[in-house]
Amino acid sequence: MQKKIQELRKKYYKLATGKEDLLKIISEAEVSEQVYNSNAIENSTLTLEETEKILLEIDLDRFVSERELFEAKNLARVVEYTNKTAKERELDLETILFLHKILISNIRDNIAGRFRSKDELVRVGSHIAPASGKIVEQLKTMLSEYNADSTIPIHQRIARLHLNFEYTHPFVDGNGRIGRAINNYLLTREGYVPINIRFANRANYYDAFREFDKNNSTKIMEEIIGRAIINSYHKRLAYLEGRSIIKLSDYAKQNKLSHSNLLNKAKRQTIPAFRERGVWKIGV
Repeated sequence: MQKKIQELRKKYYKLATGKEDLLKIISEAEVSEQVYNSNAIENSTLTLEETEKILLEIDLDRFVSERELFEAKNLARVVEYTNKTAKERELDLETILFLHKILISNIRDNIAGRFRSKDELVRVGSHIAPASGKIVEQLKTMLSEYNADSTIPIHQRIARLHLNFEYTHPFVDGNGRIGRAINNYLLTREGYVPINIRFANRANYYDAFREFDKNNSTKIMEEIIGRAIINSYHKRLAYLEGRSIIKLSDYAKQNKLSHSNLLNKAKRQTIPAFRERGVWKIGV
């Protein structure tokens, strides 16, 4: 997987020169998808279309809670801040706290931008997060381990850091969304493309946490992160190469191929297909 990621990354940088405006448009278009998927994983009822309307200040056709409105707007600010700042500022505890303050402001101001205190315990399923007194030490260890050996493949480093962050669960609320934002902060900082962990893959995503909690294995999360990176490169390369973007189902019909077989290959990322707005597509 690492070999594939590096091949795509090299190809991406060769094609990206002089096409910064196109890449900016792609990144801006992805904000609503990232917000929708990350919030949906945390049980938000907003659809992708509703998320887009909220970010564009368009009235919705139904009533949604004030919390869900702020969750969408605030997470979009986190994504935008990450896109602009990651290459300029190292990820440290102060940055993590600032991202959390952006995310939780106007939702739960009493906990925004601070770690859990002594009396604030958190349980996620059967996992009970470490006591608050261990949070700072564990997060510092998490960051130092991530930075200790840059020769370890990026998807493996991100996977372990993400699992360690969620295991620590440093905040009363917003841990999942901040954890996924941190993934992209680090990927962007190291010159990779941002990823989108999708709501449709939530079951497998949760399996990764159970695997880590049970035997400290990162294998499932490595697959999730690695395929997400490859997916993001496939999408950008299709646009950078000026290909026509069509649905994978249409590609199957045009070439008289099995759609289900192509879909399985797309999910494994063994063909240059990618998901965009919840639909599998490919450049031709």
